[in-house]
Amino acid sequence: MYILGLNAFHGDSSACLLKNGVLIAAAEEERFSRVKHCAGFPVEAIRWCLNEGKIDLKDVEHLSLNQDWKANFIRKIFYTISKRPSFKLLIEKFRNKQERLNLNYHLSKAFPDNEFKGSIHQVEHHICHLSSAFHVSPFNKAVVLSVDGFGDFASTAWGVANGTKIDLEERIYFPHSLGNFYQALTQFLGFYKYGDEYKVMGLAPYGEPAYMDEMRKIVLKKSDNTFKLNLNYFRHHREKIDYQWDSGSPHVGILFSKELEKLLGPARSKNEEITQRHKNIAHSVQAIYEEFFFILLNKLHLKYNLENLALAGGCGMNSVANGKILLKTPFKKVYVQAAAGDAGGALGAALMTWHKVGGKNAKKKVTPHTHAYWGPSFSNDYINDLIKSKNSRLEKENCLVTHFSEFSELAKIVALAVSKGMVIGWFQGRMEWGPRALGNRSIICDPRRANMKDILNLKIKRRESFRPFAPSVLEEFVSEWFEQSDDVPFMMQVYQVLKDKRSKIPAVTHVDGSGRLQTVQKKTNPRYHSLINEFKKITGIPIVLNTSFNENEPIVCQPDEALETFLRTKMDILVIGNWKIERKNSEIND
Repeated sequence: MYILGLNAFHGDSSACLLKNGVLIAAAEEERFSRVKHCAGFPVEAIRWCLNEGKIDLKDVEHLSLNQDWKANFIRKIFYTISKRPSFKLLIEKFRNKQERLNLNYHLSKAFPDNEFKGSIHQVEHHICHLSSAFHVSPFNKAVVLSVDGFGDFASTAWGVANGTKIDLEERIYFPHSLGNFYQALTQFLGFYKYGDEYKVMGLAPYGEPAYMDEMRKIVLKKSDNTFKLNLNYFRHHREKIDYQWDSGSPHVGILFSKELEKLLGPARSKNEEITQRHKNIAHSVQAIYEEFFFILLNKLHLKYNLENLALAGGCGMNSVANGKILLKTPFKKVYVQAAAGDAGGALGAALMTWHKVGGKNAKKKVTPHTHAYWGPSFSNDYINDLIKSKNSRLEKENCLVTHFSEFSELAKIVALAVSKGMVIGWFQGRMEWGPRALGNRSIICDPRRANMKDILNLKIKRRESFRPFAPSVLEEFVSEWFEQSDDVPFMMQVYQVLKDKRSKIPAVTHVDGSGRLQTVQKKTNPRYHSLINEFKKITGIPIVLNTSFNENEPIVCQPDEALETFLRTKMDILVIGNWKIERKNSEIND
């Protein structure tokens, strides 16, 4: 049985393919379209999933979408009536919704010679989030929580999952949302692009909690230990916001009202200098989010008395808050899957459908996901042909190409180059699922060099100086370097670096002493593990700096894109499969 899961008509559109309940392919549309956070219908992601499964669309028995227009329908009706919108606007919204959800139309348009003959399932947005986390977690029973912007008229949902069953017990409905709060304040701080919330997380440690009184006027605590927004500071509940989800780059209009500027002062314009005031606001935004997040988590632990937590939703990407869950709540184990945001909803939709229609085989949980390598890979022949086709250009760029029959020898040479301060493009195996580069589409550097952030920004990334770079650490050495010992394979939690180790890895230690780490296991990524292990033999440090292989674009997907990025930047070495491409005039940053 083949099930195709989709996140469509929203940012980070994506597709995944299950075969008898087992994930065999998953990818975001942006990796193929090269448009960051690409919205709309994920045609190319679908096409790749089908190719990876060696099937046609007609072989797919079930298609699952991570939204259901019927979910919370009565609440939508009552809320809409209370706002007394025009009949014309209601008809327009209904037609738009029907057009977008006409999946057969979109499939026939994209695949005119390949008819889909299966069943279509619409699954509530937050149930998809919960499934995407719990059903691939190592837990048999857990509290499940989805914290998001909005999906199917709700922003937050929770309950208990046991075996393959998820009981979604409560929701927080539109217009109240921690995700919407964080997005609005991200815009207020001058970061207007969809998905810019991580910039606020990176900026926050440079500030102080100087605006907490103001934040408590924006987000209000309810008597049941949940939250509501003071809607005076927002527009989304009373005005038409300019949302663009149909195709290309997603866009969300301004969410905050002029009242917010009266409370916090003028909003920062896009190119305005970032001042200490902005840093203090960012710190306060993160702090108030964490305050209400932990109030809710403690409420859920008290209610359900379970030690395991499976977390998803757009706010599940808040790795800073995630790293404090074990400190701020009684939960003992936390699982946040690799694509916690809306892209991961495709997986949740597919899994919910599998457990519904898969028969007796679907009564058991699927094998837990311990890695995120579900994307495209490329053969040695493909890479060899590509390099041959680019031979004249590589010679013109003064590049030396070397092939290694033994990867172990290549790992030693590259580890030595990293230790000498070179910037390495690292392209191996299957592309990562989710927003993080996890050692298959990564740029690798020496974490010991305090100036490495500046070198990276000068040579390649060209991004804000306050944003941190991440440490990839051998799993067996985590507790020797960080204030925790659990496996963190997806870079979804931030933890403190041990105080006596911070000076040894300054390039991956943020201003507050933290690092958004990735633990690397030999069994899930032997090549990346080998590289870091060789670096440890040279330096004594079981850690490398890891950042995404891109230059203000989506992470590279294909070898062609990796090579182009290498050639147009000042990267020193590109390692692609068993090939090393090195600029003969590379500068060593000793």
